[in-house]
Amino acid sequence: MDIAALPYVDEHATVVAAEADAVWRGIGDALDHSFTPGYARLVGCPDRTPSGPRPPARGSTMPGFRVAAADQGRELTLVGRHYFSTYALVFRLDAAGPGRTRLRAETRARFPGPLGALYRLLVIGTGAHAVLTGRLLAGIRRRAEQVR
Repeated sequence: MDIAALPYVDEHATVVAAEADAVWRGIGDALDHSFTPGYARLVGCPDRTPSGPRPPARGSTMPGFRVAAADQGRELTLVGRHYFSTYALVFRLDAAGPGRTRLRAETRARFPGPLGALYRLLVIGTGAHAVLTGRLLAGIRRRAEQVR
């Protein structure tokens, strides 16, 4: 999948009081506990169960996503598709000072056809995506800061 060809949706960020390695482990743990197989099945995602190495590496899966690229401690690219969308979620980690890491989550997605447009309205237009991404980042931050 050509991620750069997917339209940009948004980016959310947080600063974590932990080194990048702890944040990386926090991402893997949070992803394994954030997405449900039931929803993935309902919307027709081909990847419905967790598989592969942890922390996530290229080819690992979790409900709704497959790891397309993993540069440990720097960037994790997840891709997915279902009946209403083709999408990517890219986590980027940057140094933010001693013992601190800036974690960013960029979403890109295409929502084809009338049902895709309706799905976009329900997920993006209502703000639900922003709330859920914020919760995901907060969960990663909590996990990483507990591990320090």
